[in-house]
Amino acid sequence: MKSQIHSNTSSFFSINCREKLIDLSSPKIMGILNLTPDSFSDGGKFNDEKSALIHTEKMLKNGAEIIDMGPQSTRPNAQFLSAAEEISRIGKIISLIKKEFPEALISLDTFYAEVVEFGFNEGLDIVNDISGGMFDEKMFETVGKTGLPYILMHVNPTYESMHEKLIDEDIILNVNRYFSEKIQKLQGFGVKDIILDPGFGFGKSVEQQHQMIDELEHISFSKYPLLIGISRKSFIYKPLGKQPLEVNEETQKLHLKMLEKGAKILRVHDVAEAKKTVDLFLNN
Repeated sequence: MKSQIHSNTSSFFSINCREKLIDLSSPKIMGILNLTPDSFSDGGKFNDEKSALIHTEKMLKNGAEIIDMGPQSTRPNAQFLSAAEEISRIGKIISLIKKEFPEALISLDTFYAEVVEFGFNEGLDIVNDISGGMFDEKMFETVGKTGLPYILMHVNPTYESMHEKLIDEDIILNVNRYFSEKIQKLQGFGVKDIILDPGFGFGKSVEQQHQMIDELEHISFSKYPLLIGISRKSFIYKPLGKQPLEVNEETQKLHLKMLEKGAKILRVHDVAEAKKTVDLFLNN
C-alpha cells in the first residue's frame, strides 16, 4: 500500500528542463553514466564516445528517463580533477547523446560552475552538484543564469572532508537545517527548480543512513522532490560482507521502501532492476 505522504504529494512536483515540463508524479529513474577510469564499480567502461552512447541506449531502453553523466569520481581517495579536465572528459558526449536520443534528459554530476556553463551550451538539462555550491562559489549564480533544475546534495563543507563522519546531532535535523539554508541561497540567485538529495554514502554512519531511510518523509517535509542515490553504496554491502554488485535484492527492497515514503527519482547503476521496483510500486 502506498504511503499517505506519497498519495498527498505526488501531483505537486514537476521540474522545468529547458522549457520542457517533467512531471514527477510517477517516479523517474536516473541512470548513471560514469565517464571515469576510477569509479568504484564501473570505472573505465564507458569513458569514450562509442561506449557511452551504447550504455546510454541500453539504460534508456531499460527504463531510464534521465542520464546522469559523471566526469569525476567522488568515491573515497578518488583522483581529483580540475574543471578543464572534466570538460576534456565530457568532450562532445552530451551533444552526441542529445542528437542520438533527443528524448533523454541529461544531468551533469559536477561541482564546477565552469563545467555547468560548458554543459549548458552542449544541451544539458539538469545540474547535479554533490557539493551544495560549497566547492565553487560561482555555482549557485551560474545555475541561476542557466535556469536549469538543480540537485542539492547534503555533504560536508569541503572536498577533503566529504567522506568524514562529522555529524553528531540527529541526522534528520542536520540535513533539514542544511537544506533550508541552501534553498534560501539558491532562490536568491533565481534557481526555481530544486531537487533534494540526502547524500547517502557521504560522511554518514551506517546507522545514520538507515535512519534517513526510515524517516525519509521528514526530510524537507515533502516540500521538494527527493532524489535517492544508494546504488552500490557501502552502507548496504559492507555490513553484509558482500561486494557492490552482490546486493541488488537488498537495494531494491530499500528503493521500494523509499518510493513508498515519497522518493521521486532513483539514481541507479542497474536500471532494469530499478524499473521492476518502480513498476511494483506503481501497481501496488
